[in-house]
Amino acid sequence: MMLQSIAFYAFAGVLVGSAVLVIAARNPVHSVLFLVLAFISAAGLFVLLGAEFLAMILVIVYVGAVAVLFLFVVMMLDINFVRLRQRSMRVLSVGAIVGLVLMVELVLVIGTLIAAPDAGAPTAPAVAGVTNTVALGDLLYTRYIYLFQASGLVLLVGMIGAIVLTHRKRVGVRKQSIAAQVGRKRSEAVELKKVTPGSGV
Repeated sequence: MMLQSIAFYAFAGVLVGSAVLVIAARNPVHSVLFLVLAFISAAGLFVLLGAEFLAMILVIVYVGAVAVLFLFVVMMLDINFVRLRQRSMRVLSVGAIVGLVLMVELVLVIGTLIAAPDAGAPTAPAVAGVTNTVALGDLLYTRYIYLFQASGLVLLVGMIGAIVLTHRKRVGVRKQSIAAQVGRKRSEAVELKKVTPGSGV
């Protein structure tokens, strides 16, 4: 029991510290690396809770795919992070209001759980012969199906926001126009040249 407590506080401390450094780090590459460390620490907490399936999904999907994709995007795109941070400082008040609302909601949820711990408790399936994966899928796709779909919409909004933030016009870069290519006439694309025999190229 003592070893589990030490492991919990170690993983939790690393998780909180790396989450703060994701936001505080000046170098975006370092932020992504701290994000990977936060994911691994959260996976360790899941293992301590006995949810090894969630731990493996967190490591395989988020560390192996999402965080690596973030790292590649940050390293390959020519993003002016100074200007991006300046623009984000303008909407700091809106972010503070949203954060305050989320904090109030968390306080209400935690207060409700402390006042009535058995209120709204999900009915767990029979333990005999049921693995963590089966129990998780049964609960996720029956009781919490609408919340699961809502989380997919949140990820979609985040993806669209990332595209909008990184998509900008640069001077001197030619961009493909499908409408102009499809709508051009034959006279604009084909030019006939009269070659005199014996004159060469």
